[in-house]
Amino acid sequence: MKQHQYHITVEHLCDAKGQPSTYTEKLAFDVGNHDDILAIVDRMQQAKLFDADATAAFAVGLKLFGETLLENRQHPLFQQILPQFGQFMKHLKQTLAEQQVEQQ
Repeated sequence: MKQHQYHITVEHLCDAKGQPSTYTEKLAFDVGNHDDILAIVDRMQQAKLFDADATAAFAVGLKLFGETLLENRQHPLFQQILPQFGQFMKHLKQTLAEQQVEQQ
């Protein structure tokens, strides 16, 4: 399957107490996804479900998790969540479509 390719970087800025990070390296990896994640983030930003940072984190995390789930759907770890994830994605898409109609 052809996929969009992404380079993901996570940098620890500070701990929960606001103290500067002691991590000297960033976590970075390359990953593919069947969807255009940046376009999805944009659509979700327009729906204004959450603030901009929360929306970006939610959309990216969801798409990365979802792709791993789809690519490994036969793995026993995902047996219980697969049906609910499908229902959740349908609900999310419906919610986004409704938000788009309301904003027109």
